[in-house]
Amino acid sequence: MDQVKFTAMKDGDAEDYAFLTEHEIAHTKGTADRLLAVLVSLDEGLSGYQITRLGHSLQAATRAERDGADTDWIVCALLHDIGDIFAPYNHDEYAAAILRPFVREQCAWVVEKHGDFQLVYYGKHVGADPEKRQAHSGHPYFDDCVTFCARWDQNSFDPGYDTLPIDHFADRVREVFAREPWDAAVIRKGEREPLVA
Repeated sequence: MDQVKFTAMKDGDAEDYAFLTEHEIAHTKGTADRLLAVLVSLDEGLSGYQITRLGHSLQAATRAERDGADTDWIVCALLHDIGDIFAPYNHDEYAAAILRPFVREQCAWVVEKHGDFQLVYYGKHVGADPEKRQAHSGHPYFDDCVTFCARWDQNSFDPGYDTLPIDHFADRVREVFAREPWDAAVIRKGEREPLVA
């Protein structure tokens, strides 16, 4: 069989769906490399900063690594803005949706909310609420998002910083996306790991 027999999903049978499942599983094995390719395309995105969006992402991941962060934090720092091209108005939610099945809940939450937390740095200059992050006050990961933004995000626009190349992070990205999705031992709901060593 090269293709399913149906033209409407309701008409598919067990053989069709077994065939599709096999293809879908094979396709998921390439997720990390597709994400790395999209990350490179951030160079074609938003301009005006002193470094490209790819440079920003690499710098954030470099800072995370140099702070002694674990693989989940480093990969999340690398991919936190991957939604900039496809979802400019909710890039943080987009990135979190990609990461959520494969990283700690703590890290995915921080990526999802970092847009609200970043406003403390520039909100007053663009007519946005600089204290929007207070809507998340009391959340167990609130302080983690403050730290993520302060140490790895808001300051990663420096053309003079010694940033590591994308190839340096590729195996970590492949490691994360090779995990079993939604593995409770990985997600570790409600658990926290320090951002810095």
